[in-house]
Amino acid sequence: QVQLAESGGGLVQAGGSLRLSCAASGRRFDSYAMGWFRQAPGKERAFVAAISSGGARTNYADSVKGRFKISRDNAKNTVYLQMNSLKPEDTAVYYCAAGRGPYAGINLYDYWGQGAQVTVSS
Repeated sequence: QVQLAESGGGLVQAGGSLRLSCAASGRRFDSYAMGWFRQAPGKERAFVAAISSGGARTNYADSVKGRFKISRDNAKNTVYLQMNSLKPEDTAVYYCAAGRGPYAGINLYDYWGQGAQVTVSS
């Protein structure tokens, strides 16, 4: 079992930045790929970014490439999502997840956090 807890969400103006953190506890964090997903009201949960267990490989949704950066610190059991140049359409609940590969498929992720609200005002 892996327990995940997101933090760092909030309200920001368009063009601003936020950094989300996801702290993990339980089984070996460094054996899991980690992903970030988001869910806007009335929409399905969507892939944002992922990183391999050792941090060498990353993967991003086209909508966030060049603006968001995923990273991890295995010594701190934490994964981060640095979000820059935020847009109103980035407004969503953001979830971190632990899974089997740094890919977009939601079914590859076995453990999920509770989510953190990110609201971008225009």
